Amino acid sequence: MYSGQKYIRDNLIESIKEIAESDKASAGLKDAFAKFLETKDNTLTNSPAAEALVAELEKVNCDCVKPILEKKAYLPKKSVWIFGGDGWAYDIGFGGLDHVLASGENVNVMVFDTEMYSNTGGQASKASNIGEVCQFAAAGKEMGKKSLAEIAMSYGYVYVAQIALGANPAQALKAIQEAEAYNGPSLIIGYAPCELHGVKGGMNHCQDEMKAAVKAGYWNLFSFNPALKAEGKNPFTLTSKEGDGSYQAFLNNETRYSALTRKFPDRAKVLFDRNEQAAKARFEHLQKLVELYK
Repeated sequence: MYSGQKYIRDNLIESIKEIAESDKASAGLKDAFAKFLETKDNTLTNSPAAEALVAELEKVNCDCVKPILEKKAYLPKKSVWIFGGDGWAYDIGFGGLDHVLASGENVNVMVFDTEMYSNTGGQASKASNIGEVCQFAAAGKEMGKKSLAEIAMSYGYVYVAQIALGANPAQALKAIQEAEAYNGPSLIIGYAPCELHGVKGGMNHCQDEMKAAVKAGYWNLFSFNPALKAEGKNPFTLTSKEGDGSYQAFLNNETRYSALTRKFPDRAKVLFDRNEQAAKARFEHLQKLVELYK
């Protein structure tokens, strides 16, 4: 959809350019086209510029503007968002996601990270964490979670953020706004508790569980904005703080983890400890990235 819109829009701009550079163009049309080009990649400011440009084109007494006006809806900069779950983004659809991010095109991707295939019964995915009980990991997942954010950051030109709306709404909103404003591919990964997590008290505690995940150090909030790097600033912002010591309590508040303690208590102790150590190592690594990108 994005590619098709972009193709039509680029052709329209070339057609308008020919008219604006001809003797048919008024001073008003030339000015409107110049302002349109200045805002071409900004979804907020380009819409009024496109409206002003269309108004000037409608004054041109020439059949050459008719094909342009017929497709005027394609002139304003469109905001394009792709939404998907972690099973798609981390796992079966990763190749396609990677291809889109590597393309450099100005599209935004929002991933709802439930750490399992939550819409098909709760199978383990590459987003599932150590010790998590899922289908195909009934005795707790052995391997650690894939770092999708860092894979995307490695390109250097992809805007990347991890958010948790219930834990820090301001950081989440800022990340979405920055992703929209960034003229290039963006990836936002949002922590998303789901019914299959078995949160004590039910899904009406979803926002509280997000807060608990961030406070414990289970989920980290950060952003990587290549636009800041271009300005000579640090592109990496780590919003999260070190875990507050409630890590094991957090794990045991969800049946996807606590179920393991009932079936295999000794194994649960080992895997939960590995899970926490991996989280501590991950946070230390993120702290080093702050220094690395300075």
